[in-house]
Amino acid sequence: MDYSIFYRFWANRLFSAARALILLSVSIYAQSVNPPTAKTQPVDRNRLEVIEELSESLANDLLELSVATHDRNLELSAEFFPAQIAAKPFPSQPAAIKNQVKWIGIHGWNAPDNSTSNASGGADKISSRDFLGNWSKFLEHFSEIEDARFKVKEANFDATAKAVLGAEQPTAEVGASGRARIAFYVIGRDTTGKREWARGTFWANVRADKNKHWQFDSFEIVSFDSMVAETDIFSEVAVPAGVGATLPSFGTPENSGFVWHGAAAGDFNNDGWIDLFVVGANRNYLYLNTGKGTFRDASKEAGVEILAAGTAPLVFDYDNDGDADVFISAVGQQILLENKFKQTGKLEFDDVSLEAGVAKDAIGFSAVAGDVNGDGRLDVYVTSYNRYGQVTPDSWFKATNGTPNLLFVSQSDGTFREEAVKWGVEEKRWSYAAEFADINGDGRIDLYVANDFGEKALYINKGDKFVDEAAERGVLDPGNGMGVSFGDYNNDGRLDIHASNMSSTAGNRILTRLFPNSSAKDNVLKKLAAGNNLFENTGDGKFKDVTAEVGGFSGGWAWGGGFIDFDNDGWEDIYTPNGFISGKSMKDT
Repeated sequence: MDYSIFYRFWANRLFSAARALILLSVSIYAQSVNPPTAKTQPVDRNRLEVIEELSESLANDLLELSVATHDRNLELSAEFFPAQIAAKPFPSQPAAIKNQVKWIGIHGWNAPDNSTSNASGGADKISSRDFLGNWSKFLEHFSEIEDARFKVKEANFDATAKAVLGAEQPTAEVGASGRARIAFYVIGRDTTGKREWARGTFWANVRADKNKHWQFDSFEIVSFDSMVAETDIFSEVAVPAGVGATLPSFGTPENSGFVWHGAAAGDFNNDGWIDLFVVGANRNYLYLNTGKGTFRDASKEAGVEILAAGTAPLVFDYDNDGDADVFISAVGQQILLENKFKQTGKLEFDDVSLEAGVAKDAIGFSAVAGDVNGDGRLDVYVTSYNRYGQVTPDSWFKATNGTPNLLFVSQSDGTFREEAVKWGVEEKRWSYAAEFADINGDGRIDLYVANDFGEKALYINKGDKFVDEAAERGVLDPGNGMGVSFGDYNNDGRLDIHASNMSSTAGNRILTRLFPNSSAKDNVLKKLAAGNNLFENTGDGKFKDVTAEVGGFSGGWAWGGGFIDFDNDGWEDIYTPNGFISGKSMKDT
């Protein structure tokens, strides 16, 4: 069969617009690995193209329903329903909350008291007005809606269903029909002010109508419940706290690069309060903690506002003088800003990149610090990517045409020497993030590297070099790596690993059609769409993938994040940010 359809969902990696779906050659895949062992279904590629066009048309249309739900726009929502549908009344009455774990409760949803169903348990015919009336009552449960979304998890279409091939946006011909499994959620606050996440899944017979919207001819709920936070642990306070800067929109002249930017925390003026250093598209931000729950922008007075900016800051005391300096990974020359506070008593920074020897070129996406040679001085490892959009990876999961990573080893005279090749960690696998930790308890720090288009690396420190033992230790993980963190999730005293990877709803939808009997464990393409991984340290220097046992962690378009004890109960939780650039509509997310 022609495997190029596998890469249809990877078009999202090449274009921010969801419509820009293309078929990529499977030659890279075929040259990299043996064909999947899982049995494939005979596939008519042309028909599969039509099916995915129809799926995308449905998925895009449901984004409009998502917006209508967020806005409580019943008039627009009604355009997705015929006058009569095969459905039971939508469950709009919350059941009693039961404690699920710690500060999280869960409750189901019941049908209205006046609802009826036929004796056989099958779907009744109900008017769309009545169905949407109950849907409206369900939404009334939320005093505030932060987000609402419908996602097509699975879709199959009748043999006669056709798409308008070549259309600017995926478009179905009127009358096209099929059956889809759709997930939906509503996130916000209930009428008592508690945070709530209602989530469900339903099967629907769908039909493309002449009103240019897909219609739900049936609506069969498979699962539906809500998670409720009994305690508000975090609230969004960026603006009142003084750090709610508005940044230029991506793609504008002020922000036309291909990277975004990060932040780091540290006490820069030694007053005992944690401050923030943020790099933006065209300037830096230094926010000093006032000690009163707010921050003030000290960028100008500290001389960092228009000083060299980059991708991600790393806070550490590079010269061991007792104040926090800032290393910034960058596209171009790397940057080191020396804090002069200890020397002058005034918070100001000098760019010492050239003098310190770190002004080396890379597509630097992040940096971490650790003492690799045990001399008591911190060294810096920079993960280097490549110019995505200009350079295409030579493999989707074993790429070797990224730019080499850098290892700056601290010298006794206060400078750094770049020694990535000497230490065997130069990498060229489109690296995104890394972290130091002593994996095997020998007193030397090891290095785990998350690669976007390459398998991950676990470099074991041998004293004078690193050796990649990711495969032997069970953490090779070919997922598109965006972040890595160490933490003890099960409180056994050993460091475990959380790796954030991309997950793809469209990818899983396509691959399920092609490999219905395979999983992410035996099909690398499914692994690429599966999401994050949690590796448990088994105590013998190796790790066990426990994602399925304690997760999953789909994560969406996941980035960094890591372990943190959110509720101070002694158990480390995991936070994963996710998302990507969006234009004026959600269709090109």
